[in-house]
Amino acid sequence: MAMTENQGQGGTLITQAISAIKRDREGGRTNPFGYLFIAPALILYLVFNLWPMFRGFAMAFTDYRFIAESTRWAFNGLDNFKEIFTDKVFLSGLGISLRYLTMYLPLMFVLSLFLAILISRVRVGGQFYRWVVYLPTILPIAVTLLMFRQLFNYKFGFFNNVLMGFGIMDVPNWLGDVGTALPSLMVADLWRSFGFPTLLFLIGIYNISVELYEAAAIDGASWWDQLTQITLPLLKPTFALVIALNVGVIGATESMLVLTNGGPQASTTTLGLYVYQVAFQFGDLRLGYAAAISLLVGMVSALISFISFRILRQS
Repeated sequence: MAMTENQGQGGTLITQAISAIKRDREGGRTNPFGYLFIAPALILYLVFNLWPMFRGFAMAFTDYRFIAESTRWAFNGLDNFKEIFTDKVFLSGLGISLRYLTMYLPLMFVLSLFLAILISRVRVGGQFYRWVVYLPTILPIAVTLLMFRQLFNYKFGFFNNVLMGFGIMDVPNWLGDVGTALPSLMVADLWRSFGFPTLLFLIGIYNISVELYEAAAIDGASWWDQLTQITLPLLKPTFALVIALNVGVIGATESMLVLTNGGPQASTTTLGLYVYQVAFQFGDLRLGYAAAISLLVGMVSALISFISFRILRQS
C-alpha cells in the first residue's frame, strides 16, 4: 500500500516537472534574474568585441587621421582600397604573410595532431600531459616572446650554445638574418599556440567510438590503416575548425613587433605589423587606412576558412 502511494507521488512529481518544462518552452523563460548572470559577459563582449568591429568597418571608408582632427570620420568611399593595391609595402607584406601562413599552418597541424594521437594512447597520466601541452597557451604573450628572444640570441642564446657544443662555430643570427628571421618567428608562434588545437584534436579523437578500432583490429587493420581509414576521416570537422581558428595568423603582429620590428630589411613586415605601423607609428596615424587593410585581411581569412569548410565537407 505504501509502495503504491510512493509510486503515485513519484508520478505526480514527474508530471509536474514535465508540465513546468512545457510551460517554459511555450511561454519562454520565466525567471528574469537569469539575464543578470549573463549580463556582465554580454556587456564586455559588446563593448570590446562587437562595437570595435562595427566602428572599424565604418572607419575603413573614411580618411580618419588621428593627428589631423579635420579628417576624422571624413568619408572617402573606396579611396583607401584603391590605394591599397598600389601600396608596395602592402603588397610586400601580403606576400610575407602568405608565406608565413603556408609555413605555420601545416606544421601546426602535423605537430598538434601528432601530440593528440600520442596523448590519446596514454592510459595513465593523460590529464598531466594535456596540462603540459596547454601550458604555453596560457602564458602571457610578452613573457613567451621575450624568452624566445633570449633563446635566439646570437652570442649567448641557448640554441647557438647547443650548436657550438657540437662543434658548429658558424652559428646563425636567427633574428638578424633575412633567411632565418621569419622561420624563427614561426617557431615562437608555434610553441605558444599549438596547445589549443592539440586539445581540439584530442576531443575529436575521444569522441570516436572505441568499437570502430576494435572491429578494425579484428579485421586485421594495422595502426596506420586505423589512422587513415578511421581517425583522419572522422576528424574532418575538427580540421575545418582548427583552420578557421588559426587562419588569422595571416595578420600576425605580436612576434614581429616584439622580436624583429619588421626587420631585417623588412623581411618580417607582415600585414598585421604594417597595420600597426600605419595606425600608431607612421606620420599622422592613418587609422582609416589601417582599418581598410584590416578589413581586407579579415575578408581573406574568411575566404580561406570558407573554402576549407567546403572542401572538407564535400570530401
